[in-house]
Amino acid sequence: MNVPAITDVRGVLVGHAADADALTGVTVVLTPDGATAGVDVRGGAPGTRETDLLDPVNLVQQVNAVVLTGGSAFGLAAATGVVSWLHERGYGFDVGLTRVPIVPAAVIFDLGIGRPDVWPDAAMGYAACAAAEASVPEGSVGAGIGATVGKVGGMTTAMRGGVGTWSETLANGVTVGALAVVNAFGDVVDPQGRLIAGALGPGQQLIGTGALLRNGLSRQSFADSTGQNTTIAVVATDARLDKAAARRLAIMAQDGLSRSIRPAHSPFDGDTVFALATGVLDAPPLVTLGAVAADVLAIAIARAVQMATTAAGVPAARDLATP
Repeated sequence: MNVPAITDVRGVLVGHAADADALTGVTVVLTPDGATAGVDVRGGAPGTRETDLLDPVNLVQQVNAVVLTGGSAFGLAAATGVVSWLHERGYGFDVGLTRVPIVPAAVIFDLGIGRPDVWPDAAMGYAACAAAEASVPEGSVGAGIGATVGKVGGMTTAMRGGVGTWSETLANGVTVGALAVVNAFGDVVDPQGRLIAGALGPGQQLIGTGALLRNGLSRQSFADSTGQNTTIAVVATDARLDKAAARRLAIMAQDGLSRSIRPAHSPFDGDTVFALATGVLDAPPLVTLGAVAADVLAIAIARAVQMATTAAGVPAARDLATP
């Protein structure tokens, strides 16, 4: 049985590449023939590339890929490899002299696990493009291989994050999909509101970020995680949208992040959601697309931690009994 994925959206492929020893990697959402794009950035510590270009008032209308990468600001170099891969194949914005691939990117901080001196580079970004296909592995893969959640007490309270995806097809044939890289300061809950991953207490009991904060966890206890978190995501549809509508789609999709991560959009997270529209079918009302985008993103976030595996002594949800 095929699991719903963002690649159910026509014109979208996904590729992963990672360093299993350094626990860092890249996930590329490819739209080689172009997709109208928007973005919504709500976290207090974002790391991004080319997001200004997505403002509806700016010239370029479409992007050829979105890069989600580990390595903090160092990892933005992976986008250069994606640009090279696309350019070699003739994709990009036609400036007359050549075609310039348009590749926005966002990063997570994963330097606190694995190796802090190794991060994604152009070669890894290129490799992720070469691996792109319709099948989307989830969990501890690509940009999620070094992802963690529940870091209110630093890595001592952390559990494993990861990559998750989901999609839904509407009655008129339009598909809305999401892919998330979950590396949150807070906890993750499933669509029923049950805590499934987050801050651990003594004995590796899942007690949650909210409980630790309410019980007077000292400022120093969570200072170690400052700027070391972020959930980055892409929502996509095969409907036709302009840039303003794509931006609104990204804004509405952020509700899925808020439902699934507690707390979300903290001063220590760089939460960023991109929206892509490949333009195959007439669009239903934007409110419909946005509502569904939030739903599928919430499921993708839950799947990211449910599919993750233990690494570097940091446990995964599948290894713990949830409350």
